[in-house]
Amino acid sequence: MTARLTLVCHASTSAVRASAFPADEPIEPGGREQAIALRKSLPKADQCFTSPELRCRQTADALGLVAEEQPVLRECDYGSWRGRGYDEVAASEPEAVAAWLRDPLAARHGGETLQSLLDRVGVWLAAQNTQQRRTLVVTHPSIIRAAIVHAIEAQPHSFWRIDVAPLSAARLSGDGRRWNLGALAALTA
Repeated sequence: MTARLTLVCHASTSAVRASAFPADEPIEPGGREQAIALRKSLPKADQCFTSPELRCRQTADALGLVAEEQPVLRECDYGSWRGRGYDEVAASEPEAVAAWLRDPLAARHGGETLQSLLDRVGVWLAAQNTQQRRTLVVTHPSIIRAAIVHAIEAQPHSFWRIDVAPLSAARLSGDGRRWNLGALAALTA
């Protein structure tokens, strides 16, 4: 049997709308309504997981899922940039932002490096690939990007070229040795 993994991005938040580095903000009321409308469109799953952040737990709840929190699926640690707008940070720390976007080992913000995030998600994916189950996960764009980079064995800088919208889903299938990307698309009712 094949391992099937569907990674669902949490519903929209104020940070998403403001292009800000997320804190632990709740989902917006409209995002909750959209998630509720998508309940019947979710694939069947043998197990459901969620990131521990509020926005993911609220999205899982709105989707009608009973999901186990997985700390490894937490948002990237943005350090001192957490809760601040991207434009604000880029204006006040242009060299730090440029280094962060260019170098997967840079962490001038005092948080997690891109390489650390990719490694964390890669280890989790390797464990999931041995499960041969259908797994549904509610998590963050950063985790979904990292999973895609890992699945297609892309270079770390490819991370920045993957757009993940609220309530979109990436579908991966694994054969115990490797993952394949099936799709990245918006969920539809």
